[in-house]
Amino acid sequence: MQHGAPIREIFGLAYNASNILMITVSSVIVFLIAFFSTRRLQRKPTGAQNLMEWVVDFVRGIINNSMDWKTGGRFHLLAFTLLLYIFVSNMLGLPFAIVVDHELWWKSPTADPLITMTLAVMVIVLSHYYGVKLKGTKGYVKGFFQPMKFMFPLKIVEEFSNSLTLGLRLYGNIYAGEVLLGLLVALGTSSIIGGIAGIPLMIVWQAFSIFIGAIQAFIFTLLTMVYMSHKVSDDH
Repeated sequence: MQHGAPIREIFGLAYNASNILMITVSSVIVFLIAFFSTRRLQRKPTGAQNLMEWVVDFVRGIINNSMDWKTGGRFHLLAFTLLLYIFVSNMLGLPFAIVVDHELWWKSPTADPLITMTLAVMVIVLSHYYGVKLKGTKGYVKGFFQPMKFMFPLKIVEEFSNSLTLGLRLYGNIYAGEVLLGLLVALGTSSIIGGIAGIPLMIVWQAFSIFIGAIQAFIFTLLTMVYMSHKVSDDH
């Protein structure tokens, strides 16, 4: 458990090399899943195509629960990508962690607050962009003063709180899961008695972590669509 992040510098700017590695790995995996699932499309889907179409329909249901399809259909690809990317990212650190020279290289990228907060800020910025694009600047700004003018300061606070809760919720759940998994691994390798007690608990926690990772990907995507609907729908 005693390890640090592989911090490197380029042009005087420090960066976490592990974050860049795991972001790249997650992106490649998502691309490969999408590519091989849709490479040979059939009228009667089977195997990976069937699973991918189920995910597409599932995402469509998330959007329909947040806003009408005429407005929300443009966010279908965004929601699909977020769901798949965050799920894959949540899973990467579950099987194992790789530590080299006391530096943690392999982990779930979503176990780092910088990654989850970046995703959250991206979502909030996109919601503002589409709010202005679909409602116009005047109509969008007007929404900050409805239903009453004194609501403006509260809505500004809400924007910051939405960003924090969206990013930190994801980070907290995934990071806590990996910490506990690391403790169980240490217990399982400490002694024979520790192995007898720790290994079954580790297997159970692995299964539970998969469930938590899937739920967190769903919650992040759902809240993204809810925030979008608040900005682009006229009934909010």
